[in-house]
Amino acid sequence: MGRPRSLRKSLPGLGHMARYLWPYTRKHRPLIAGSFLALFAGVVFRALEPWPLKFVFDWIIAPGKKNRFAGWDFLDTLDPTILLGLAALVLVAIVGLRALATYYNKVGFALVGSKVLTAVRGALYRHLQCLSLSFHDRRHSGELIVRVISDIGMLRDVAVTAFMPLVASLLILGSMAGLMLWLHWKLALLVLATLPLYGLPAVRLGKRIQKVSRDQRNREGAMATTAAESMGAIHVVQALSLEDTFSKAFSGQNKKSLKEGVQARRLSARLQGTVQIMIALSTSLVLFYGARLVLQGVLTPGDLLVFLSYLKAMFKPMQDFSKYTARLAKASASGERIISLFEQTPEIRDRADAVPAPAFRGAVHFDHVTFGYEPGLPVLNNVDLTVPAGCRVAIVGPSGNGKSTLVSLLPRLYEPTEGAVRIDGVDIRGYTLATLRAQIAIVLQDNLLFAASIRDNIAYGAPGASVEDIEAAARLANAHDFIVALPEGYDTPVGERGVTLSAGQRQRIAIARAAVRRAPILILDEPTTGLDEANEQAVFEALERLAEDRTTFLITHDLYRAARADRIVYLEHGRIRECGSHAELLRAGGCYAAFYHLEATRRSPHQPKEDTDVFTYG
Repeated sequence: MGRPRSLRKSLPGLGHMARYLWPYTRKHRPLIAGSFLALFAGVVFRALEPWPLKFVFDWIIAPGKKNRFAGWDFLDTLDPTILLGLAALVLVAIVGLRALATYYNKVGFALVGSKVLTAVRGALYRHLQCLSLSFHDRRHSGELIVRVISDIGMLRDVAVTAFMPLVASLLILGSMAGLMLWLHWKLALLVLATLPLYGLPAVRLGKRIQKVSRDQRNREGAMATTAAESMGAIHVVQALSLEDTFSKAFSGQNKKSLKEGVQARRLSARLQGTVQIMIALSTSLVLFYGARLVLQGVLTPGDLLVFLSYLKAMFKPMQDFSKYTARLAKASASGERIISLFEQTPEIRDRADAVPAPAFRGAVHFDHVTFGYEPGLPVLNNVDLTVPAGCRVAIVGPSGNGKSTLVSLLPRLYEPTEGAVRIDGVDIRGYTLATLRAQIAIVLQDNLLFAASIRDNIAYGAPGASVEDIEAAARLANAHDFIVALPEGYDTPVGERGVTLSAGQRQRIAIARAAVRRAPILILDEPTTGLDEANEQAVFEALERLAEDRTTFLITHDLYRAARADRIVYLEHGRIRECGSHAELLRAGGCYAAFYHLEATRRSPHQPKEDTDVFTYG
């Protein structure tokens, strides 16, 4: 029992990985069955391959030696030239059929490996998309990309170049061992007695290769993270002259990865060299003892030739096993990283009794909600807020006090630690996520545009939207005029993250994306921050039209914009300190009033007071 446990410890991820791959693998059972059939045929033809040579030796080269198998006496009547020709033709036929069987089993297993792991990659990507924001907040995107692309690629390559060939090798090993026992059991036992020696270096060095491979895969994840961060913020990197800083960090990780890769190759080469020495030792023993048996007349020269051919066929898998062990160790490291992601359970998912959400009227109630990103550190504390359908609510207060977190609970990007969020009087956890989020539109401060056409970026708000709906949403967002002025109009491709457009243009496309959704609930999180006056006014006019007849939550530090809301919520330290209309809160003379007057003193001294009043109460 010791040896299997050690081997299992050397490749701990493979069994676990096989359980995850099986649901995807069983869909291709006919192809697997055909590949195994070709594999069995290849083994049979490999077993037959040395027999034409046996006949040449025993009936032509050394005819004095009698064949010990009954029923072959008719060969003595054949002309040696005819027998030689027949042996040559049979040998060509056997080798050709074995090559054909090998082709079909390799292609079949390659197709299975590629199809299975392509499906696994898609499932892993989908799984990552469904994991909660709290998970993604703790992970680096570069590392996750390496797992989806590189680690799955490693598994696919290993499945084709190591795992399937290893199955074939084990089958050949067992077949050859059985045939050798049939030919001469004593000589076969001499060979089999040396087999345990091959497992010792495979187990010992395999564990070391696995550890080095795991470290190298983790290192590559760190390299991808550094590269993704620096490339994603290249403007900041160049503006702050951080090129050398990031290059040195990446270079250090790159050199460590190189060192680990060289170490893994050295261990693999050492393993293969050790196995080759042991193969030479076993072959020498068989040759010495087998030749003595031929001299004693126990075996014919042809028998020894067949035995040595089987020995070579058996040792080929043993020799390859050292190579496969190194590859499977790397696959184990990749498999562990992939499975660790699959085992991440989404914190936010549909309940077993969840139902599709009906069309919302838009009444929202934060029912004594408490939430924290870390246990014992609440960001929101017993927030109780009722918002009637169609009401416009501005959420204001100092930065870092939970304003964005509060509205993130509406589409269930996060889950309350205590309390509940209700829409139209129903706990939103009773609805499926897809139907809940489909009725909530969001416009953020820095809206991400995807590397697609402008038309596609708007249509992402409502997949399947018609051309007329997209254009109407763009007009509502004050975006139609600048879009049609672009070289390709709505088909103009947008650079990664929308860098080919100005901030104001990106924001108006994001508003169009929210408008085409036609959702009854709208979330605006600092939508005009960082825009110049002209763009800010265009965006604000679009938001005013977008918010009509919708329950709207506006997070803003611009209290002059907040003053237009039906209700203002002043949030501080995760608690609602004040709630009411602009006029009511000014008369109360509390936190909001002080905050508002401080904002007023920062506005341009050239702005007439009456303009401020009109803007504030308009």
